[in-house]
Amino acid sequence: MAKILLAEDDPNLGFLIQDNLELLGHKVTWCADGAHAFEVYQNSDFEICVLDVMMPKMDGFQLATLIREKNEIVPIIFLTAKSQEEDRLSGFEIGGDDYVTKPFSMKELSYRIDVFLRRNSTDNKIELSKAVEFGKSLFDSKNLLYSFEENQQSLTQMEANLLNLLIINKNELIKRETILETIWGENDYFKGRSLDVFITRLRKYLKKDTSLEIRNHHGVGFSLIVVADSLSNNP
Repeated sequence: MAKILLAEDDPNLGFLIQDNLELLGHKVTWCADGAHAFEVYQNSDFEICVLDVMMPKMDGFQLATLIREKNEIVPIIFLTAKSQEEDRLSGFEIGGDDYVTKPFSMKELSYRIDVFLRRNSTDNKIELSKAVEFGKSLFDSKNLLYSFEENQQSLTQMEANLLNLLIINKNELIKRETILETIWGENDYFKGRSLDVFITRLRKYLKKDTSLEIRNHHGVGFSLIVVADSLSNNP
């Protein structure tokens, strides 16, 4: 069960979400605008943030940007009534992890939340048990950290999940549909576009390690290529 920050300006929807999530055992702090939500966020620790995109005083994207400046790890799920692809991708580009499009069922939202809560479960097939070396880099899945030489980069949960999957299958092609179903639990067009955003972000983090390359197999999938002389410690 999780401590959840909910930012939603619709009083009926806000009450419905809070009530249903608390029936599932979660502790939910509900704020009716983005400015209040950020004030609350600064004075408490939350495991997940569920943010409506369209809110008064401060919208969900602005709120997420401020949250990411303080915490690069906490999962952020956007609630959006917008159907435009650009709006959804904007959320991922500023550090969001997932989105739910209105109208949605509480079953769908609770499923999205459970995806993040399951990351430490023993049956999580993409979870690595300890820090692992790949190329000249180090990935600490438990603490969501990527390291190269003296530099460290905190990862969001989705970035870490994707990097996990690439490392486990290093030097092998992973099909797009396999990545989407493993990381997001479904394969659709918008999730596919968001995958491209996350791949771009991982490439940015890994670019200084010249022994690594995330290769795009156009229309098919991706592979993490680790050069041969860096594989000796990675059987």
